[in-house]
Amino acid sequence: MAILTVSHWGAYEVEMAGGEAVALHPFRNDPDPSPIGLHMLAPELDRLRIRRPAIRKGWLEGRARTGRGREPFVEVSWDQAIDLAAGELRRVIEAHGNRAIFGGSYGWSSAGRFHHAQSQVHRFLNSIGGYVRSTDSYSLGAARVLMPHIVAPMDELMAQHTAWEVLAEHTRLLVTFGGVPAKNAQISQGGAMEHRIPGGLRRMAEGGCRFVNISPTRDDLDTGAAFEWVPIRPNTDAALMLALCWVLQAEGLHDEAFLSTHCIGFDHFLAYLTGAADGQPKTPAWAASITGVPASRIEALAREMAATRTMLNIAWSLQRAHHGEQPFWALVTLAAMLGQIGLPGGGFGLGYGATNLMGSPNARFSGPTLPQGHNPVRDFIPVARIADMLLKPGTPFSYNGATHTYPDIRLIYWAGGNPFHHHQDLNRLMQAWEAPETVVVNEQFWTPAARMADIVLPATTTLEREDVGYANRESHIIHMPAVKRAAGEARDDYAIFAALAERLGAGARFTEGRDAGEWLRHLYGESRQRAARAGVTLPDWDSLRQAGLAAIAPPASPPVFLADFRRDPEAHPLPTPSGRIEIFSDAIAGFDIPDCPGHPVWRAPAEWLGAPSADRHPLHLLSDQPVTRLHSQLDPSPLSMADKVAGRAPLSLHPDDAAARGLTDGQVVRVFNDRGACLAGVRVTDAVMPGVARLSTGAWFDPALDGTGLERHGNPNVLTLDIGASGLSQGCIAQTCLVEVEPAPAEPPAVRAHELPVLLPMR
Repeated sequence: MAILTVSHWGAYEVEMAGGEAVALHPFRNDPDPSPIGLHMLAPELDRLRIRRPAIRKGWLEGRARTGRGREPFVEVSWDQAIDLAAGELRRVIEAHGNRAIFGGSYGWSSAGRFHHAQSQVHRFLNSIGGYVRSTDSYSLGAARVLMPHIVAPMDELMAQHTAWEVLAEHTRLLVTFGGVPAKNAQISQGGAMEHRIPGGLRRMAEGGCRFVNISPTRDDLDTGAAFEWVPIRPNTDAALMLALCWVLQAEGLHDEAFLSTHCIGFDHFLAYLTGAADGQPKTPAWAASITGVPASRIEALAREMAATRTMLNIAWSLQRAHHGEQPFWALVTLAAMLGQIGLPGGGFGLGYGATNLMGSPNARFSGPTLPQGHNPVRDFIPVARIADMLLKPGTPFSYNGATHTYPDIRLIYWAGGNPFHHHQDLNRLMQAWEAPETVVVNEQFWTPAARMADIVLPATTTLEREDVGYANRESHIIHMPAVKRAAGEARDDYAIFAALAERLGAGARFTEGRDAGEWLRHLYGESRQRAARAGVTLPDWDSLRQAGLAAIAPPASPPVFLADFRRDPEAHPLPTPSGRIEIFSDAIAGFDIPDCPGHPVWRAPAEWLGAPSADRHPLHLLSDQPVTRLHSQLDPSPLSMADKVAGRAPLSLHPDDAAARGLTDGQVVRVFNDRGACLAGVRVTDAVMPGVARLSTGAWFDPALDGTGLERHGNPNVLTLDIGASGLSQGCIAQTCLVEVEPAPAEPPAVRAHELPVLLPMR
């Protein structure tokens, strides 16, 4: 068997020469391999590696905060860097306590389960007394808070989704809000060993399933066959779902038996749906005025769904919006009224196409996981509220029914992820980033996060260290040998944190006396025992290292989402207060949150095409995941760069919108609103509806730093709105954003995103 490695985009076969990896090839067992990870060895990436510890010059000379992102770095020895970082941690703890340390990570630096930056940094900070953490995710902030109240936690739901094989056999109509974007499902945390989305959709189409894609963009669904595209104004899906519910109820097409035996609170919701509670029936005509979808099509679609085995799907992007809880809640309610939840091929899906996990038939068990220890610090923030925390320490905020207070952060330690990619209103974040006294970053490349740090510690990549790759319900567990020498003086995160912990008197607590190899053997052994309890036999560690991989066979019966609950809701209750699907939640209603009542509703977002502000900024900006990278990872790679227009991220515009502004394909434009502006390259396409602009995320943040707020590379998060989805979740609302587009200056400023910072000689 070939030597294998695993990335978030999947497993790859490694071509070796002279003891070093020279090329990567698709994993032969993967039916639809992602091309992204094939470029991990690209020289364009190697050029941007951080090779030695580096300290920002202004911080080194006087602890100045204002030069972040602007100043050169001084390269130093590892001993000096560890002394400086440990000294800062000690100083902050002694002066302000561990509540003044924020442990930042987004978990995407390695698919290997031991060298997982998020686990490593959290374990380290816990070993020295704890830290302020973040909760939830940018991808699923609203849903992660909502879904435990009404069905079950998102992680549990994601692992239960009905298998693609079952959908192909039984589903006759798939209605998806936001498509089934296979580009997103190129990834899984831990590695997507066999990509299933394209094949699953094709088999459904071949089996006679009909598809309706309700979305502002057509190309977020590809079934290999024709399908119906229903364009809809962004952020209005909840109104459409409510109107579909209204038709089902008005025409007696709803399943009263299922609602009475498996749900709670339908009567409360019905008063709102019919207008008895607020005077406005949620009719198709009402929804048409909001969504732009014709009332006649809404009426017909409701009847079609009730007449056949129907699967409803929703993209994660819909809850990444102002009032983002509502479309997820409305989808569950719509599915409950249809009464097909728990039937093969029917019910609802919360993100088919979001990652490779959903729809996988394989056995489920917990893979190797580094324990993070106990965090005695109780302070936390919802992940998307970092700028608020830094700008407004001591200010109260609401979250999931309780009131908390933003801590006063003096030191940020970041490992894994890039806040200057995934956060909103980056000009505001730059201002907030000047608040902490010290920022320490473990990084592999000179990303925007590294450039905005004070102490930069070079970390190894997946290819430079031994690890084990596995993701929940994937088809294989894979040994990942080190296939490349570390770049420069880069060290594993584990080695970095072990050295820091030793300086701070916590070495034994962090390492437990194990080196990296001993941890791998130990963690794999624990996972092997969990696999056995799930009916999966894995080889021992030495045998896995020799073979390179072990297959994980699917169980005899592929999963059907919530089948046990449907069959016997008393014996298999949901983990909700009632044990049922909560169409009305007493808990959420009891929180008395003005912008999130106790049942699904339509609330107009802060910015949308029906808002008065659309007169000034008449395009709704969608900032979806890119096709050619994961978030901002590998942005300098040849694959990512080939997708750009004039060296900048592509902005998709409908031909009518381009013509109205005198814009042509390939032209550099300025995309702007009151929060900022960026430059992008126009791509004219009828795959987006009129009134919508699409600018995918991930272009490395490239601010002009001249006071204009201009970003030169096409990063949409200089434009997005940095407020919470609601007082319930405080989730990210990147998809709620209005902009205008105009031609760029005749000679637009050059892109500098992939240039190295100035590195001064080692002292």
